[in-house]
Amino acid sequence: MKKRTEGPDFASSSLPRHLARGAVGFGGLIGSFALLPVTGPVALLLLPVGVLALRGCPMCWTIGLVQTVSRGRLRRSCEDGRCTVVSAGGGERAPEPVATPAH
Repeated sequence: MKKRTEGPDFASSSLPRHLARGAVGFGGLIGSFALLPVTGPVALLLLPVGVLALRGCPMCWTIGLVQTVSRGRLRRSCEDGRCTVVSAGGGERAPEPVATPAH
């Protein structure tokens, strides 16, 4: 029986949309600190905008970028305790180690 492994999904529906989220997010984070000497604490209002656009953290955005680029090209599947990454064309990649739960 094939079982699809689920994990966190940080991908966007398209690459341009994800890059726009990154521009708003990083712009908000950088702007909040860069404008601090000019506008004072009001500049910190950009901080939540940046965090929301990046969905929590810059690493989450980066993981989402990789997921967005690979979506439709790679698929991970596990069968009989062996997990593989398969390309959309059907070519098999190197097997991934399987973590078994401790009892």
